[in-house]
Amino acid sequence: MQVMHSWRADEYDEKARFVSEEAGEILRWLDARPGERILDLGCGSGVIARDLMRRGCSVLGLDIDPDMLRAARARGVSVVQGSGEQLPFEQEFDAVFSNAALHWMSANPAAVAEGVARALKPGGRFVAEFGGHGNMAAVITALRAVARRRGSHEAEEVLASSWYFPSPEDYRTLLERNGLVVERIELAPRPTVLPGSLGDWLNMFCSSFLAQFGEDAGVVVAEVEDLLRPVLCDSSGRWTADYVRLRVLARKPR
Repeated sequence: MQVMHSWRADEYDEKARFVSEEAGEILRWLDARPGERILDLGCGSGVIARDLMRRGCSVLGLDIDPDMLRAARARGVSVVQGSGEQLPFEQEFDAVFSNAALHWMSANPAAVAEGVARALKPGGRFVAEFGGHGNMAAVITALRAVARRRGSHEAEEVLASSWYFPSPEDYRTLLERNGLVVERIELAPRPTVLPGSLGDWLNMFCSSFLAQFGEDAGVVVAEVEDLLRPVLCDSSGRWTADYVRLRVLARKPR
């Protein structure tokens, strides 16, 4: 089962701006240099791609969502619509970069890795950060608990198909099987303060899961918030997402 997620770029930029704001560490790993040709895989609304262009890089953004691509074009980014699991490129890029996108490409991670390796020039590098093993553990547990309490028969399948959160060991093996040499890989807990409520986050990032509940989706969100308030919400009402990120730097041999 492949879960497809649709986005509203304006809402994403407003309520999920932390996605690009928290990318500083993985951009340091990328160490982009003027004149490099870079593929931004899962470019979203183009915030990071635009910044890489300002550094003098030639950037192509790829995303599957039409509204995200519209927003990226409005920022002056050259983009193409496509799936990360069906990359069409052959030795075109000095680097393939991805931030907070690979965990959405859950149907065939091996096809993503194969396409990335093919897209890189010899000696080119793959630098990415995305959800890793243990990411959102409390949130996913609460979603499962509420769904079971409501007798949902599809919740487990939807959750299992929604995201890909590998361990460093599993992801290293995947990349090596596709011809990339892993130079650096780490799992990094990164608790992230949300700009709004957990309900806002759930409605944006878990819409495919919530759809099964129809008009009761709002009640489900409230039940999940009630379960998580003691562990993810402080005394001032500020919510923190229990993010764990996987960061990787790999290279295609010359």
